[in-house]
Amino acid sequence: MLKYSLMKILGIETSCDETAASLLDIKNGKVKVLSSIISSQIKLHAKYGGVVPSLAAREHVKNLPKVLKLTLLRSNLNSVADVDLIATTRGPGLISSLLIGTTFAKTLAWKYNKPIIGVNHLEGHIYSNWLKPIREFSILNFKFSKKMFPILNLIVSGGHTELAIMTDFGKYKIIGRTLDDAAGEAFDKIARILGLGYPGGPVISQEAERLQVTGYRLQKKLPRPMINSKDFNFSFAGLKTAVLYLVRDLLKDKKIKKLGKPTTAGIAAESQQAIVDVLVAKTVDAAEKYKAKSIMLSGGVSANKLLRTELEKAAAKKGIKFFKPEMKYTTDNASMIALAGYWQSKNIKTTPKSFATRRENKKLDRQNVKVDANLELV
Repeated sequence: MLKYSLMKILGIETSCDETAASLLDIKNGKVKVLSSIISSQIKLHAKYGGVVPSLAAREHVKNLPKVLKLTLLRSNLNSVADVDLIATTRGPGLISSLLIGTTFAKTLAWKYNKPIIGVNHLEGHIYSNWLKPIREFSILNFKFSKKMFPILNLIVSGGHTELAIMTDFGKYKIIGRTLDDAAGEAFDKIARILGLGYPGGPVISQEAERLQVTGYRLQKKLPRPMINSKDFNFSFAGLKTAVLYLVRDLLKDKKIKKLGKPTTAGIAAESQQAIVDVLVAKTVDAAEKYKAKSIMLSGGVSANKLLRTELEKAAAKKGIKFFKPEMKYTTDNASMIALAGYWQSKNIKTTPKSFATRRENKKLDRQNVKVDANLELV
C-alpha cells in the first residue's frame, strides 16, 4: 500500500487566471505546506472587466515553468524527481486554462515517471479549510475528525455558488446551486455598473466599508432573490438587473452623468448585504434540514469579511460549528489541490511498485487525467 505516512505532493492549479503550484509534505499524519506560489493575472484582465480565456491560457504557458521552479526552490527540492505524487486540477474551469495546466502536469509525470491524479477544483476549495497559516497541522486533529460530519459546504466564487452535504471525505451530495449568475459573478457585474473596476468583490467591499466613515445610507432596498424559496437554489441575475435599473433611474432623475461617491458606496453596501443575506439564510436553513454538525465556507468569495462574520454568527446561534479558510487560501491555490489529491489517492488500492510505475495502475496514470470544464462535484 501507499506509504501515506511519508510523502511529498506537488499540486498544480490553472482552472482560471491564477497560475499556482505548491508542495505538501506529509509525515505521520501531519501536513506541512513547504511552499505555495501563485502568479496572479488580475492586472492583465482588469482592463477588460473580466477574464479573457485566450490571454489567461497564454499567461499560464509563460508562468508555469517559473512558478514550478520557485516552488521547488522554496521547498528545498532539487527537482520533480523528489516528488511522490502530482495532483493537478482537471475541472471545472476555463477549458483552455485547464488544458495548459494538465498538459504541463502530465508532461512532468511522463518525464519523471511519477503517479498523477486529476482533482476537482471545487473539492480543492473545500479542502482549503484544512490548510492553516501555522504551516503544519494534524489531519487527525480533533476539530477535523469525523465528529464534524455531516458538513454543509457553501462553495461560493466567481463561477460557482453551491451547497453540498459532505458525509465523509470524498462523499458529497449537491442540494443547491445557482440558477444563473454566481455570487462572485454578481459582484463583478455590479461593480462594472457602478464603475468600480475589477475584480468586483474586493472593490464593492471597500466601498461598503466607506459608509462606516460617512454614515450615509441608501434609501432604496434591493431585492434578496429567492431568499424565501422552499429550495436551496440561488439566483443573482435579478439583483444585478435591479442595480442597473436603480443607477439608470438615479441618473435620469438627477440629470447627472455620474453618481456621487456616497451614493455609489451606498449601492455597493446594499448589494453586498443582499448577497450575504441570501447566502447566509439558505446555508443555515439547509444545515438545519440536513442536520449538519458543521458548516464550511470556501471559494473566492469566502474572502468577503461580511459573509465570514454573518455566517459565523448565524451558525453559532444554531449551535453549528463553523469553519472558514484562512485568507491566503480563499483564492485559487495549488495547496488545496495537492491536499485534495492526497485524500483522493488514499482511496486507490495499489502496491508500492504500481504506485511508482504509472503503467501498472490506470488510476494513477497520466492517461487517466481527463479535462472536463463542466466537472461536477458528484
